[in-house]
Amino acid sequence: MSALGVLFRREVSLAWGNGGGPLLAVGFLAAALTLFPLALGPAPGPLAAVAAGVAWVVLALATLLTLERLFERDFEDGALDLLALGAPPLEAVCAVKCLASWLVNGAPLALAAPLAAIALGEPARAAPLIFATALLGGLAFAFVGGAGAALALASRRGGLLTAVIVLPLIIPPVIFGGAAIAAYTGGLEWRTGLALLAAYALAAAALTPFAMAAACRNALG
Repeated sequence: MSALGVLFRREVSLAWGNGGGPLLAVGFLAAALTLFPLALGPAPGPLAAVAAGVAWVVLALATLLTLERLFERDFEDGALDLLALGAPPLEAVCAVKCLASWLVNGAPLALAAPLAAIALGEPARAAPLIFATALLGGLAFAFVGGAGAALALASRRGGLLTAVIVLPLIIPPVIFGGAAIAAYTGGLEWRTGLALLAAYALAAAALTPFAMAAACRNALG
C-alpha cells in the first residue's frame, strides 16, 4: 500500500477513535433540526418553506464541529513534522486528510440530510437531489474547512479563528445547494445551481491543498 493510502487509513481510524467519528456531527444535525419545529410551530406550511435553507445551514454548521482537530492533533504531537518531511508532497497529504474527513463526516451527513429535509416538509421526490447536493457540499466544506484549520494552526483561539475564516467561504455552496433544491421542488430549472455547486466543490478540492500546505509549513517554520 502506498504512503498516501496508509495515511488515509490512519486518518479514518483516528476520526473514529477520537470522538466517535460522525456521531457528533450527525447528533448536532438532528438536535438542531428538532428545534426549528418547536420555534416555528407544527404547521407544515412555514416549515416546508424554509426546509431546504434550514437543512443546508445546519449541515454547514455541523461540519464546523469536526474541523478544529484536522491538523492541530498532528501539529501538537509532532506527526505533522514527519508528514512534511515524508516522500508524498505536503499538498497531497493535506488533500488526503480532507478526503478522509469527508468520508467519515461528510458522507454520513449527506445520508442524513434527505431525512432531515423531508422531516421539515420537503417532498420525498427531492431526496436524491438533496443527497447529491449534500455530498458535493460536504466535499466543499471539507476542503475549505481544511484550509481554515491549517491557517489557524498554532493560534491560541484556533476554533474561533477557523470559524471566522471558514464561514464566509461556505456561503456559496449553501446558496447553490439550497437554490437547486428550492428550484427543483418549485418546478423550475435546478441544474444550474447543481452545476455551480459541483464547480465550487471541485475548485476547492483542486486549489485549497496548496493553501493548506503553505499554512502548515508556516506554522512549522
